[in-house]
Amino acid sequence: MKKIAAITMARNDDFYLKKWVEYYGAQLGRENLYIYLDGLDQKVGDYCAGTHARAVEKIGSQVVEAEKGRLKFLSSKAAELLSGGYDLVIGVDADEFIVVDPKLGKTLPEYLSSVKVKGSMSALGLDFGQKLGEEADITEDRPFLQQRHYAQIGTRYTKPSILAEPLTWGSGFHRIKGHNFHIAKDLYLFHFGYFDMKRLQDRFQDKDRLAQGWEKHMHKRSRAIRLVTDLPAREFGRWTRLARICQTLVRPPYAWNKPAMFGLRIIVRIPDRFQNLI
Repeated sequence: MKKIAAITMARNDDFYLKKWVEYYGAQLGRENLYIYLDGLDQKVGDYCAGTHARAVEKIGSQVVEAEKGRLKFLSSKAAELLSGGYDLVIGVDADEFIVVDPKLGKTLPEYLSSVKVKGSMSALGLDFGQKLGEEADITEDRPFLQQRHYAQIGTRYTKPSILAEPLTWGSGFHRIKGHNFHIAKDLYLFHFGYFDMKRLQDRFQDKDRLAQGWEKHMHKRSRAIRLVTDLPAREFGRWTRLARICQTLVRPPYAWNKPAMFGLRIIVRIPDRFQNLI
């Protein structure tokens, strides 16, 4: 079995980080989780027990500057882990979860140990929203996937999140500088950052994020809720297969090492077999 680490950086994100530690801790072992809290004013929560979690000097004061610095920092930490005995390093935000399709009957490390990763590997991105009028406010006492059933197949979240060698991530883990990407079969990245209208509205009032220039970004991301509410949901298996083919072959003209889908807005309903994973 390959030795696999997961790495992230978060600020004022206990809601997601708790779930992140719970999920990746169960998959990989808490001793293989490396968590960096952005700012020495941040406190390591009790839920991080057993992980490598610590606060570091705050990186940047504006969103673009901070993102570049954050990914440069995390790329260097991933390189250290790969040089120190790990076979793979998973780099994701605290609201992102890489999952194997349960139909395979494999855990995440079993799946990753069974495939060859050349440089990096991407999971197919799914950006969850809230279907207003059908899905209630999210609660912490039930798995996310029992409360949210709809997502947009999103090129933005098809990220080269899994490294097999020291490489440099671009902002948001969205690309590897100077390298192509490979989308793995039956592997998904579930993004939950904007999957609840109430939480999104509360984020608009977060003075720390507003000071960093996140207001425009957060308003833009509320689009996921609108799309899953307004557009019909399509069949998961057929459209995820087509998306893998399309995203592998089609590239945006401004970035050959990122996926594209002709601007298609495809909403899928997540099969019930996923509902207990996260």
